[in-house]
Amino acid sequence: MKAIYFTQGGSADVLQYGEVDNPAGCGATQALIRIKAIGVNPIDCKLRAAPERFPVTFPVIPGCDAAGIVEAVGAQVENFKPGDEVYFSQPGFNHRQGTCAEYACVDASLLALKPRALTFEQAAAAPLVLITAWEALHDRARIRQNQTVLIHAGAGGVGHVAIQLAKLAGSHVITTVSSEEKAAFVKQLGADWAINYRTQDVAAEVKRYTAGEGVDIAFDTVGAAVLQSCFQCVKPYGDVVTILQPTPEMDWSEARKRNVRFSLELMLSPVLLELEAAKRHQGGILRQCAALFDENKLSVKVAKTFTLMDAADAHRMLEQDHPVGKIVIIR
Repeated sequence: MKAIYFTQGGSADVLQYGEVDNPAGCGATQALIRIKAIGVNPIDCKLRAAPERFPVTFPVIPGCDAAGIVEAVGAQVENFKPGDEVYFSQPGFNHRQGTCAEYACVDASLLALKPRALTFEQAAAAPLVLITAWEALHDRARIRQNQTVLIHAGAGGVGHVAIQLAKLAGSHVITTVSSEEKAAFVKQLGADWAINYRTQDVAAEVKRYTAGEGVDIAFDTVGAAVLQSCFQCVKPYGDVVTILQPTPEMDWSEARKRNVRFSLELMLSPVLLELEAAKRHQGGILRQCAALFDENKLSVKVAKTFTLMDAADAHRMLEQDHPVGKIVIIR
């Protein structure tokens, strides 16, 4: 089968396009998926740049997100059958294969039927960012109606679905952007207030919007200084959730003073640690979101599509341009 792969870490130049062996055979709890489209995420670039940090096997086929059609199912798979259109997120960890290929064996617990309202390209853009935003807001911060939420980088992959999920939960949303174009985009998604972090003091604007109280939840998708600033933006006893690793230089004094509840969100953990219940939970999130897509209550933005052989260009665009929405590779 055709695939994107690499034999050593480095820049996007290490990605190769060519023939690799078909999946050797799926396990009893897996399904063979004919992949139609692949979502590109920052984790794909991090894995390519430093594969030694991850439990991968060379040659590495990158990619977590995809949408496609079930070709065959293992003996213990009961919820899916050949011909089903599905979407999922499965990193290529622990002897699994990534999604930048024509076929992949996928743990059935991670699968969900593709939303009928979405094309394969749109569906492939959604899983990782949906699961990340859902787990951060619902599972970590325990979002409730009438709370005020700060979502950083609202026009990005995770940010633009997090805005919608927070609004569906009945919350008020403040978000950060870098341009007027992105401000208009996030307001279309339902954001109540957009702060241009290039020209405005985010913490001061948050305090002004909340009459000095701060937000109930601050969701960091950027890390480093942005995560540090979240402690100035959240109210006492509020929640800060980040999807990045805090740096050793992090000053925790403000968080301590405010008695902040701090949470880490890594949607890769179920596959990384082989947590079957957590895999089923993520498949369940995708099923709930599929219903929201089909009810026109949720949308996903595709910034640009590339062919499989042009995957290196897709990686370069994600790393250099920080596009509005998601980049997708079509097969």
